Amino acid sequence: MLNIETIAPDFSLPDQNGKLHSLSQYRGQKVILYFYPKDNTSGCTKQACGFAELYPQFREKGAVILGVSRDSVASHKKFEENYGLPFTLLSDPDREVIEKYGVWQEKKNYGKTTMGIVRSTYLIDENGVVAKVFSAVKAAENPGQMLENI
Repeated sequence: MLNIETIAPDFSLPDQNGKLHSLSQYRGQKVILYFYPKDNTSGCTKQACGFAELYPQFREKGAVILGVSRDSVASHKKFEENYGLPFTLLSDPDREVIEKYGVWQEKKNYGKTTMGIVRSTYLIDENGVVAKVFSAVKAAENPGQMLENI
């Protein structure tokens, strides 16, 4: 995981429409950069729908929401359409950004140890600096938690 007060690594990833997004294009805005395991799963859906429900309040506070997973652009598009998600979902199938941000970690699930994305969220300030780090967050609580911390 990245430390608070470090420069957030820049990246360029495609969104659910195939359009490339770089972190640097959001300078001057707060960025909620959240990493989640998989589109259309129960926890990830709760988290995404929570961000969608609070989206107007995030925008009022000048924040942009970017969700990142290993899922494909096509999977992200279906996820967006299924739940009417108003924010950007970024596809990182090669784990380039996932690994830069330190969220690809060993996990235990039903007694089995595997590697995967640990549900984590970064708050990045207007200057591209990591302001807050939330690791192993609870899917349903994370959107409200982030709104409180902006």
